Amino acid sequence: MSWSGKTDTTGVSRSGLIKGGTDKRAIFLKQFSGEVLTSFEEKNIAMPLNRVRTIKNGKSAQFPSIGVISADYHAAGTTIYGDSVDHGEITVTVDDLLVSSAFVPRIDEAMQHYEVRSTYSKEMGNALANAADKNILATVYKASKTTAASPNTKDQAGYWAAADFNGLSGDNDGSPTTGSSGVSGQIDIAAVTSATGGQGLVDAVFKGLEVFDSHNIDGEKYLVVTPAAYYSLFGANSNYLTNTAMNQDVGGNGSVALGNAPSIGGVKVLMSNHLPTQDNSITNSVNENASATDYAQNLADMKGMLFTKDACATVKLLDLGVESEYQIERQGTLMVAKYAMGHNVLRGKAAIAIAAG
Repeated sequence: MSWSGKTDTTGVSRSGLIKGGTDKRAIFLKQFSGEVLTSFEEKNIAMPLNRVRTIKNGKSAQFPSIGVISADYHAAGTTIYGDSVDHGEITVTVDDLLVSSAFVPRIDEAMQHYEVRSTYSKEMGNALANAADKNILATVYKASKTTAASPNTKDQAGYWAAADFNGLSGDNDGSPTTGSSGVSGQIDIAAVTSATGGQGLVDAVFKGLEVFDSHNIDGEKYLVVTPAAYYSLFGANSNYLTNTAMNQDVGGNGSVALGNAPSIGGVKVLMSNHLPTQDNSITNSVNENASATDYAQNLADMKGMLFTKDACATVKLLDLGVESEYQIERQGTLMVAKYAMGHNVLRGKAAIAIAAG
């Protein structure tokens, strides 16, 4: 055999090469890693932040609201008849069944070298949990906008008036002006402070707490903010920390090293992508038991919601569950995740929206 014209690689039989191809590894076996990548999960935080009632049957649940009783001086000898006490009732109706589904063909399952059903089940559950989060936070925002003129308002504690937020929020065009007619249930950062970034948010939250206390709104407060607002508390967009809540010299308790946001005025700070900064409602819904606008709330420049559990109520008829069934006629398995619950404003004065202004 002649070796003329040969090199170290010429004439070598490459067992991974398909004839006529260029990929010298094309035939080699692909090893399954055992790990299946799925989409990133979204954080679900809203369910524990509102009033939840589970019912075994029926279409709705009632939440009674009782008014205050006044005091007066008694004139000697006069008969005490007792004052009348106002009562009201807020009804929360269960929406239609919300479902998330997937169909797994038998032939595909036979060919696959990895299992998909458990992943599909998890992803369907996440889809419903995300929907619940969005609906609850939209309802919390709706609570901040509820006025005495709104329909089905039977809360004896009353509702926000635009005058309650004079100088704290802008006119209807969104331009904050000191002393202007306020936007009911809304505080604009630019209207209450010249500070920006994290300190601006801190100042607005303290102003919101002042409004709550001025109207005798008690109960544990929660602050849910957008990711941008959350990370502004760390001074992430500047070269230095710009808010007092992070400063441990004045009692701040946040940590840049651990990524823990500080509590502000004793209020725990939570982050969510599900705040209604845009319309998050399910547009193809055929829900007969809820208005099309119930969950279609949005405030484009919203930075966060400050509220108590009394802002929103949830009624569960069917909690989250997953079912699967092999369908002979379709030669595959239908998987369905579902729940039946509804949400409604419980107390309008229990929520304040914080916007950029």
